[in-house]
Amino acid sequence: AVWDPAYLKNLKATHFKKGRSKWDLAQQLMDDIRGFQKRTGVSRLVMLWCGSTEILPAPSAAHESLAALEKGLRANDPSIPPSMIYAYAALKLGIPYGNGAPNLSVDVPAMTELAEKTGTPIMGKDFKTGQTLMKTTIAPMLKARMIALRGWYSTNILGNRDGEVLDDPGSFKTKEKSKMSVLDTILEPKLYPQLYGKFHHKVRIDYYPPRGDAKEGWDNIDIAGWLDMPMQIKINFLCRDSILAAPIVLDLVLFLDLAKRAGLRGIQEWLSFYFKSPQCRPDLDPEHDIFIQHLKLKNTLRVLMGAEVLDHSGLDYYDPEKGTPTPAPAAKPLAKG
Repeated sequence: AVWDPAYLKNLKATHFKKGRSKWDLAQQLMDDIRGFQKRTGVSRLVMLWCGSTEILPAPSAAHESLAALEKGLRANDPSIPPSMIYAYAALKLGIPYGNGAPNLSVDVPAMTELAEKTGTPIMGKDFKTGQTLMKTTIAPMLKARMIALRGWYSTNILGNRDGEVLDDPGSFKTKEKSKMSVLDTILEPKLYPQLYGKFHHKVRIDYYPPRGDAKEGWDNIDIAGWLDMPMQIKINFLCRDSILAAPIVLDLVLFLDLAKRAGLRGIQEWLSFYFKSPQCRPDLDPEHDIFIQHLKLKNTLRVLMGAEVLDHSGLDYYDPEKGTPTPAPAAKPLAKG
């Protein structure tokens, strides 16, 4: 593996690649990929980052353009983390790349430039599997019914490798940024300041080894209804981290491969459904509402297969010109007597 202890404080590595520079490490990864293709005979590949959460590097000039990134790789720029080296290797070979962690990885201008240049689909970041899945399901319901939010406290306990990594404050800060980002774009506090302008949002993750892969998420949601009447929602989600993530990985392999075969390139926003912090064009806000995300996913697939997009208006059900059965005749008045 490509390894840099500066990005993962709580882990130790025994088997890792060595090279004079990060550029050399990227070349080694590309050699590994080519060797795998030759041994197996596969013609198409997809790369998904399912590794640990890295410490988030400070913004760097090396992230701003492809030329600057390649210069940084040769110069061992410390702002280039391992996941970005993997992503670079994949994109240089035209292999679609999905980022399942909150790492920067492909979410920098240099990588989107490379993806466009090589005609390669990319998407991230951070698989949406547990507590955030629940959060992006409940929040749209509150918004739809205009139920005010006063506070949302979320905490997790887990004991697997992910939990061990997140026990480091630097790695947790990266994850916290991803998990904290979802509510504002769903609830639109600027548009509804009385309902959502001042809610308190707190997220915690605690490493608790006895739980292993059995993750538990607790949510306390303080809301207010008609006449500002206070109410609460409590959620206790006992789940298996890897079991929730595995089908997402399978879906993304299939859909990123489909995107490549369909000639799509760059950011695949239609795959936002699978991510906590969906990557999107810099001038746009990411979509977090899971129901809108799901509709985008279905409609994009329909476009790719040449079918009409879904609008769910229901009006076509009642349009006689579109084949709706003729209405039943009016009821006859009851006979007298």
